[in-house]
Amino acid sequence: MGKVIFSISMSLDGFVAGPEDRPGQGLGVGGEILHYWVHGGDADGFAAIGPDRAVLDELFADTGAFVVGRRMFDVSEAWGGDPPGGLPCFVVTHHVPSEWAKPAGPFTFVTDGVESAVTLARKAAGDGNIALGGGADIGRQAIEAGVVDEIQIHLVPVLLGDGVRLFEHLEVAPIRLERTRVIESPYATHLRFTVLDRPSRR
Repeated sequence: MGKVIFSISMSLDGFVAGPEDRPGQGLGVGGEILHYWVHGGDADGFAAIGPDRAVLDELFADTGAFVVGRRMFDVSEAWGGDPPGGLPCFVVTHHVPSEWAKPAGPFTFVTDGVESAVTLARKAAGDGNIALGGGADIGRQAIEAGVVDEIQIHLVPVLLGDGVRLFEHLEVAPIRLERTRVIESPYATHLRFTVLDRPSRR
């Protein structure tokens, strides 16, 4: 059985998107710099390079399915109908969007919470990992539900000053993490943590 991995890029001051994130501007104002490491150093780059490429390749090679939140699905504009890596993608939502009401393609809409989405993703992933692809809210829900095995933070050397914070309003007791890897590049410091404690509500 694979691991459930929450992987996300974050600014040094704790933001995973700039302000005014919306469809067509999924990372908010100024937030595109958070993914420079994915694009080889700038917004228009083609692909990650060096250690960044190794981190990205590893993530996709070991992943069998994605779980994302509805907001991520919306602001990414459903990735043009093709989720990252072309892998099965489970979208946690309260309401299935009408244009996607009929089962089709790589997206499955899950209306009974992140735990259910992870259960379905495990079946689809086989021995592969499940990647929690964002955003901040679905990561928080999964951590609070105790289903996250590993957290990967791609720490970007920038101060955004405003936007979407990663761990705001985490409603669980302190959770110990074990840092298991650090990889550095000019564009990000890639941190890997194993989750040691399952959370308890405050």
